[in-house]
Amino acid sequence: MSLKKIASDFKARYIDERRLPEAARQQLQRDRAGLPEHDAGPLAVAEAGIEWLKRSQDKSACQDGGSARDFSLLRGWASSYPETSGYIVPTLIDFAARTNDQPLADRAQRMLDWLVSIQFPEGGFQGGKVDASERVPVTFNTGQILLGLAAGVQRFGEAYRRPMVLAGSWLRDSLDPDGCWRKHATPFASPGEKAYETHVSWGLFEAARIEPGLGFAEAGLKQVRWAIGKQMDNGWFASNSLSSPAEPHTHTIGYVLRGVIEAYRFAGEADLLAAAALTADALLEVIEDDGRLPGKLDRNWRPTVDWVCLTGNVQIAACWLLLFGITGKAAYLDAARRANRYVRRTVYLSGNPDVVGGVRGSFPVDGDYGRFEYLNWAAKFCVDSQLLEASADVPPRGPGDER
Repeated sequence: MSLKKIASDFKARYIDERRLPEAARQQLQRDRAGLPEHDAGPLAVAEAGIEWLKRSQDKSACQDGGSARDFSLLRGWASSYPETSGYIVPTLIDFAARTNDQPLADRAQRMLDWLVSIQFPEGGFQGGKVDASERVPVTFNTGQILLGLAAGVQRFGEAYRRPMVLAGSWLRDSLDPDGCWRKHATPFASPGEKAYETHVSWGLFEAARIEPGLGFAEAGLKQVRWAIGKQMDNGWFASNSLSSPAEPHTHTIGYVLRGVIEAYRFAGEADLLAAAALTADALLEVIEDDGRLPGKLDRNWRPTVDWVCLTGNVQIAACWLLLFGITGKAAYLDAARRANRYVRRTVYLSGNPDVVGGVRGSFPVDGDYGRFEYLNWAAKFCVDSQLLEASADVPPRGPGDER
């Protein structure tokens, strides 16, 4: 990283600590002191994460059944976030099934009912928080909520089938002929094509498992192949950032990689697995011994920031775990364990209930991703990845396989 870049990042992140709320100031000081050595293990952190997600539903500023976007050390609890509430639903359903926790399943259903209540008539869902000033249907957000609707049909039945089909059809019909979604971009990111919308295609694959024959899978696979066209020979994806294409977050790298893996798990086509492995193997060269992945990476896989995007760490760990289940490659399991452990060491299991079980956007907490925030999607991805690690069975999914 150049001295000019370091100076620019410092200027962007500078904050007068004397003006910080006490909790934010103390957290920043703890983070600057380094990670604690204690690791509570995957199951303890997953359980704490579920409790935090429950609290995010109870504490949402809207009190509407959705999950609050974040708890901020500067502002408190935010309003509900439809996009991430959508993919939090499958996490709650899965954990409820594992633990025979009916009240948790009821929470997932309440979240789904709220999502259905805000669906646009044509099938799409809004971007941003539910109280955003600009309410327009957005491709990415709809795809993430589609994951929840598909899980809802499987767990709760027919009430969620029509909303699922509406959302899937809207996505299918808005795809451009070349396989890129361009028509319904989010107003909350920079303009341009987004390779990470392979994570939208995953939603279409889940819907296709329930409702085959509607063209959902074909649309998803077309988009994934378009995205693979953005993959460089070294595994890095162009057009794969919320706002800075030259240096995507590990969060969006995790998104694009997971979508390609899910395409393989759905279709079983060797080139999809090869594309996923190309990126996953490149990331093996980036991770540090302690599990740290730099928060942003340029086209040569070089770090461009000195902080960690904790969400990206656990997303990429989950991808490695899935690939280990498919290929048996031990390096994936080793890297995933290190990446997960790094994030686990940032999670509190006692203390302020607003942060216990939560996952900060960045480490240190003043990093330029979810700055001073505990993000609901960070907690969701952390839970998912810890459960994958804790499970001895990380099964491959091929054509026609069911959950």
